[in-house]
Amino acid sequence: MTMKSFFLTAALMVASLSLASAKTYDFVLSSASQAGPVKLAAGHYNLKVNGSVAEFTNMDTTKKVMVEVKVNNVGEKVERTQVNLLDDSGTQRITSIELQDSGSKLEF
Repeated sequence: MTMKSFFLTAALMVASLSLASAKTYDFVLSSASQAGPVKLAAGHYNLKVNGSVAEFTNMDTTKKVMVEVKVNNVGEKVERTQVNLLDDSGTQRITSIELQDSGSKLEF
């Protein structure tokens, strides 16, 4: 194995480890809700955060949508993922999501 192949293999292994260890968060929406410009149907969701982009996967339909978010470190860790909603003229709007055991809060 040449030195170049060795480094390429090592780089691919490190990259795959970081992808495999990406933290996901589960939550349930009891009614359709607006997350930024995207409308999410009621259902069970899996959430992944990559930098300033949140990827929502509806576990019932496997439909994925991405939304730009602002990630804030609030310091306090919550026991479970908490979705904060606001009723905006009859439309449920997600204002923020506090991520379980992370001390991070996503704002839309």
